[in-house]
Amino acid sequence: MTLARKQSPVASAAALAVLTAGHRRKSIIAVSALVAFCLLLMLLSLGAGAFAIAPGRVADILFAKLSFGPADLLDSREALVVLNIRMPRLLLGALVGAALAISGALMQGLFRNPLADPGLVGVSAGAGLAAAATIVLGDRLFLSAFAMKLPFAMLPFGAFFGGLVSTLALYLIATRQGRTSVATMLLAGVALGALAGSLTGLLAFISDDRQLRDLTFWSLGSLGGASWTKLSVVAPIVLPLLFAVPLLARGLNTLMLGEAEAYHLGVPVQRIKALAILLVALAVGASVASAGVIGFVGIVVPHLIRLSIGPDHRLLLPLSAIGGAALLVGADIVARLVVVPAELPIGIVTAFIGAPFFLWLLLRRGRIAEL
Repeated sequence: MTLARKQSPVASAAALAVLTAGHRRKSIIAVSALVAFCLLLMLLSLGAGAFAIAPGRVADILFAKLSFGPADLLDSREALVVLNIRMPRLLLGALVGAALAISGALMQGLFRNPLADPGLVGVSAGAGLAAAATIVLGDRLFLSAFAMKLPFAMLPFGAFFGGLVSTLALYLIATRQGRTSVATMLLAGVALGALAGSLTGLLAFISDDRQLRDLTFWSLGSLGGASWTKLSVVAPIVLPLLFAVPLLARGLNTLMLGEAEAYHLGVPVQRIKALAILLVALAVGASVASAGVIGFVGIVVPHLIRLSIGPDHRLLLPLSAIGGAALLVGADIVARLVVVPAELPIGIVTAFIGAPFFLWLLLRRGRIAEL
């Protein structure tokens, strides 16, 4: 018995090393598979649509573009479609998907619950309301003051403000004495979403025909309006966010123990919460401004990643970004192919995927009663 007790620390250390190596190997496999799957979807996305282009032809066009290949290939109709229409759409979809997924992972880490999602708790609706107000009211102000249409660059700022206000309101309502109630969070999200929806409906009622078409675009979500100009406005907002968010990984890991425990371990809890709220509002605002309201990406992707590699935010956050890009690019492919030559709004596709997943998440292991 004494010998067994003396050997147990060594055996425990060996077992821990085996588990750590196994987790590292599993993480490498998950990262490699997800990156390869995302790249494959991107290649397919450049060729999918009413004007179909074979993947091999797409690869030739991309190689010719990167290596300054033959001019006849780059001047072909296929090259014009790939480089001028589908490439900005692909990059915009990848950025929006990454931003929404990483926003969901941030909110889940902040609220310490896998049910948090910008679309479900009213953040996207608040950003959509601000974007709608910018379209309808801001457009009229610009027309009267400057005799010109509202520039697109103003939309991300308006949507960011709406997402920030919604996120702050949700956090203040759902948090009491340092604890966040999941039931209060979901109910407050429903109420905020309903309020934002009613105000958006009021704006739609007073809008003209052109503004009404724009509002319909925001409410359903679509990548059809993607262009290099729109991408040049959204990319400088989203790309720094994707590089900044992993810096919060250690703090979010510690917050899983509770705010009091994280504070005693030296983690600046309030600073992390404020920065997380700011980044979520920024990501959701830019996404809503460029592609409209797209739901369920922020809950589906982080949860699947968490089931695959665990809750460590050092891997969860970057993998959520890759997975979100893959999901939205794949959903865009489906949206373009289901009703050819027309295309479905991408928000319908993500809702069709995400709503059953959310119901499954609520019902699994009988935890619905605990909420």
